[in-house]
Amino acid sequence: MATNNMESVRGELFDKVIKIRRCAAVVKGGRRFSFTAMVVVGDGNGRVGWGYGKANEVPPAVAKAVKDGTRRMAPVNLVDGTIPHIVKGSYGAAKVVLVPAGPGTGVIAGAAVRAVCEAAGIKNILTKSFGNTNPINLVKATMDALQQVRPRGEVERLRGVSLS
Repeated sequence: MATNNMESVRGELFDKVIKIRRCAAVVKGGRRFSFTAMVVVGDGNGRVGWGYGKANEVPPAVAKAVKDGTRRMAPVNLVDGTIPHIVKGSYGAAKVVLVPAGPGTGVIAGAAVRAVCEAAGIKNILTKSFGNTNPINLVKATMDALQQVRPRGEVERLRGVSLS
């Protein structure tokens, strides 16, 4: 189980490797290793996704994860480089709270949550994670939180009121 901080640019998309795991199958003659990779993919402008890939070597696993992540990309509603309101996300026992921050704050987050926020194009945000610290679950919890973000205009339209 090794964490790798590789980051690359493919076209206009950024991908960040979150976690690489090794699995060993004991066979006649020794052990056969396989690898899984978790990658976050984003355009830095309000679209982000995560991907998971498995292969017998690390580079093909990362390539499969990037391909999976580009397929799963989803839009995120941003306002001036941050999110419009506080939001909570969860996946399994991992829970994440995202709080909007003023200009100049930066991304205050752990490694897994930071990768998702930066890939989405968020410049200023405060985060706190609770419960499980597994990076894979934290990425999924962060994505859950970002999917719950609604801009002011959409909330006004859904409620039929004017927020001031």
